[in-house]
Amino acid sequence: MKRILFLFSYPLIFSFSSAAQKNAPEPIGPLPSPQQVEWQKMETYAFVHYGLNTFTDREWGYGDADPKAFNPSRMDVEQWVRTFKQAGMKGVIIVAKHHDGFAMWPSPLTDYNITHSSYDGPKNRDGKVDMLAEVRKACDKYGLKMGIYLSPWDRNHAEYGRQAYVDYYHQQLEQLTTEYGPLFEVWLDGANGGDGYYGGARETRKIDRRGYYDFPKIHSIILRNQPQAIIFSDGGPGCRWVGNERGEAGIPNWSFLKKDEVYPGMPNSEVLGSGFPDGDIWVAAECDVSIRPGWFYHPEEDSKVKTPEQLVDIYYKSVGRNATFLLNFPVDREGRVNAIDSTNAVRFRQIIDAEFKTNLLRKAKVTASSERGKSFRAKKLNDGKWDTYWSTPDGTTTGSVTFTFRKPTRVNRLLLQEYIPLGQRVKSFAAEALVDGKWTQIDPGEPFGNIGYKRILRFATIQTTSIRVNFLESRGPLCISGIEAYCAPE
Repeated sequence: MKRILFLFSYPLIFSFSSAAQKNAPEPIGPLPSPQQVEWQKMETYAFVHYGLNTFTDREWGYGDADPKAFNPSRMDVEQWVRTFKQAGMKGVIIVAKHHDGFAMWPSPLTDYNITHSSYDGPKNRDGKVDMLAEVRKACDKYGLKMGIYLSPWDRNHAEYGRQAYVDYYHQQLEQLTTEYGPLFEVWLDGANGGDGYYGGARETRKIDRRGYYDFPKIHSIILRNQPQAIIFSDGGPGCRWVGNERGEAGIPNWSFLKKDEVYPGMPNSEVLGSGFPDGDIWVAAECDVSIRPGWFYHPEEDSKVKTPEQLVDIYYKSVGRNATFLLNFPVDREGRVNAIDSTNAVRFRQIIDAEFKTNLLRKAKVTASSERGKSFRAKKLNDGKWDTYWSTPDGTTTGSVTFTFRKPTRVNRLLLQEYIPLGQRVKSFAAEALVDGKWTQIDPGEPFGNIGYKRILRFATIQTTSIRVNFLESRGPLCISGIEAYCAPE
């Protein structure tokens, strides 16, 4: 997937009850909107690439395939969503239109849509087959949120590269954001221009990636119709691409970008993996990765599905590094999530649930080096509530919290969270364990880095009587919402 970066203003609303406590620390910007906070708390959600490419065995369709090629034999959208729910996913983003231009809903703006396919499935209220309506119904039934991906590039449309196509794209987006209920995310890929069918022209068309699509208008359409939706592109404005398709965030990973330094086609997109420590806008990272080598289904990849253990590793390198985890499922030609993919995804969730089953710090004694006051004491860190937090006095940007066990305890995971509605603050930290009467630094096998919404450390099992987290540098008073420890099964 080619990428561009795009960044515009995003409406921010600040109304967090905890942040309004008397004597609470002052917010340190840039700050997330409530919508961005709720989005990050979803942590893991599914992606579905499904369309003509599934049946033509392509990743990027040229735009000339016969719509009748779309012909699933056992379509079961509820099976998709049940699988995602069992895999612990909180939502699903469906590809409404990929670069080939084929619309997975009965778009009245083009004949290149699902109504001209061979699929004869459930009908919408207008009596037409509509994949998006099926996804909406299944999501509502199983309690998952729904998002859409509408590729700006269109290799089928005759007017691509001219203003008429831009108007067409805006109209499609208007329809999608008004007719399919609430959307938690709208995904805008950065593939822009090149060779295509273009109504039979079969030529290469180039565009001005910075201005052609009129992204300010695109954002205004989405936020007018779906004010709660997070807008994804390589640079936001709701969330950003992490800079790779391995599902791996950087260390450190700041939720900040510099508005004046992020632009379409910037040559050093690898910086997106770590963000900007001195950025001026909040655009957290999303890690998109496919469960298979390709984004669309290819039979020869049935033996190359990521294992549960590989998915677990991606979880730690995405959610465990202050990002979200967007896992793609290439639905197969029958119209189902393949059994291999489904089994591995569900097993992934079972492993994660087992590794984070019992927070060992819930009953530990808690002491802190310094505290803001009665309402902000470190004992809040093991009450299991994310929206409470411990804070240090104004001017105190370092500190430590110690947890003492009642008896020697085996530990191999440490989870930390900041209260991000008041800003991402911690620049660096380290953790120690008291082993055989001696404080020894925990070795996670990678840099400690910073924290943000969530940071998870994995390390070899130790038996300890006490754990201490040392906050070494921060952008302001510490504002920590949680510290947890676990002993994952070997």
